[in-house]
Amino acid sequence: MLRTSSYTIYVDLPGNGEEMLLVHTYTGAFDRVSRRVATWVRSLEAGRPPKPLYGEWTPEPPSPAGEAVPPTEATIEVLHRRGYLTPMSREEEEAFFTQYVEKLHALYLRRWPTYLFMPTYDCNLRCGYCFQDHMRTDGRFAHLLRRMTPEMADRLFAAMPKIEALHGIPADAEPQVEIGFFGGEPLLAANRPLVEHVIRRGRERGKARFWAISNGTELDAYEDLLSPDRLGSVQITLDGPPGEHDKRRVYADGQGSWERIARNVRMALDRGIMVAIRTNVDRTNLHGLAALAEEIAAQGWDRYPNFASQVAPIRASNDKTDAKSTFNTWELDRQLTAMRESHPAVAVLGRQDDGLRNQARRIFSRRGLPSFKPSFCSAHTGMYIFDPFGDVYACWEKTGDEKVRIGHVDESSEVHFNFDLRALWQGRTVASNPVCLKCRYNLFCGGGCAVLAADRSGGDFYRSYCDGFAHRFRASVAEAYLDHAEGKAFADRPDAFCDL
Repeated sequence: MLRTSSYTIYVDLPGNGEEMLLVHTYTGAFDRVSRRVATWVRSLEAGRPPKPLYGEWTPEPPSPAGEAVPPTEATIEVLHRRGYLTPMSREEEEAFFTQYVEKLHALYLRRWPTYLFMPTYDCNLRCGYCFQDHMRTDGRFAHLLRRMTPEMADRLFAAMPKIEALHGIPADAEPQVEIGFFGGEPLLAANRPLVEHVIRRGRERGKARFWAISNGTELDAYEDLLSPDRLGSVQITLDGPPGEHDKRRVYADGQGSWERIARNVRMALDRGIMVAIRTNVDRTNLHGLAALAEEIAAQGWDRYPNFASQVAPIRASNDKTDAKSTFNTWELDRQLTAMRESHPAVAVLGRQDDGLRNQARRIFSRRGLPSFKPSFCSAHTGMYIFDPFGDVYACWEKTGDEKVRIGHVDESSEVHFNFDLRALWQGRTVASNPVCLKCRYNLFCGGGCAVLAADRSGGDFYRSYCDGFAHRFRASVAEAYLDHAEGKAFADRPDAFCDL
């Protein structure tokens, strides 16, 4: 006997009472069906069916037996084949799903690792919401503010093949290395010799891609290194139009940083590298987004094909940030969507869920397949962050906290891993988290940020951090489908942002 799969998603379409979309999590099926078929599928749910995102369910009149009217046998067979109906019990399907996720995650673990170099924990700005703020303002952490030496970088490069061996990569494989720079502020002018050394060493290893997350204030010191085959991508933060930004992202003496950053953004765009502007938003600077969009247009940045921008919610990651002033991602997405209706220029500011919408557009256009996330980010699959001391971390949000470092590279380039901690990070999947295992959105969500989950739950690393994802997914897929149905233009661009 067939029942509705526990991993069936219902996407109702605003303004359309006749049709809706069905999505299946682990088969990756996306299908438009009549409301009557969706109502019948919903009637076979073993548990309580989810509420719609828009409006209310208006089921078809019941059959004489008082049940939802079933579709034809041919339709039922299609629903079965696409995954929406299953003969498995809930327990059997969860066991099947767990095996599926474990195999998928194992494939991700066999990819080439991503390496991040932290030239220093120091920074020339004093942004109030920064999770590393204490390192620059509390004298007890002054010892962390040293710079990485070229000798330390050489030690780390010598350790890379040993790390790669843990991922099953053969010693004679041609390197395909991705190297990022993070801080602190990695692109301080004083860090130039180290950054140049790392780029040279990376290129000597083989095929390599380099990028940085920077505040952009001293990017001019790297002008000749900015090219697609060297430092090819940089993410820079601007937290509003000049007046608002200069209240929030300030130097130690309180001066603003907008003017210098803006000059460097134009310079980097002219150099032909990818420039991604990130705007960190809470309830105190939301009002400035329209003015920021107008400023971007006035600067002419949006006319460059190598430019992108995106807003992201500020998290309460230090004592200076009031949690009540923050948004979750769904709340911010709704605010930005409403703002676009009243200020069309705001469309230049990307939403964090644009990646979801773009993926759905590719599927509807038959130009792509679903991208599954057995875990949330590369912290769980193979990201290694090296700090100036040779300490190794899995997640940049936890750098500098020795309690959660996963390893250390010694003077002879031996890697001493805390394998229990490494396994904790790399074992977190949507199947190892009991809440995520039962969630119908899990392979599209990845389980949410582990750090935010632990912060909210009092330290439980294997809790979920949903961040309004059920609403976000359905709204994104519905919007993508309606745009597809209306024939709206679709700029299929790769994601230029790092999931911070």
